[in-house]
Amino acid sequence: MADRDRDTKEADRAAPEGGVTARRRRRAQFLRELHEARELRDRVQPRRARAARMRQQMRMRTFRW
Repeated sequence: MADRDRDTKEADRAAPEGGVTARRRRRAQFLRELHEARELRDRVQPRRARAARMRQQMRMRTFRW
């Protein structure tokens, strides 16, 4: 984890401010952390996670294309 943070900081210094690659790297890191947080929440609260899955399935069933 620390190696990845160090790599991103070094790459941010090398890339121009507001560059597309820096934005994509930050977005990818954010999405990784979001996915990790969701997995942790699902493990800790299995009943709530199951209810959320059921609600999502219902939403998809009733969605009109």
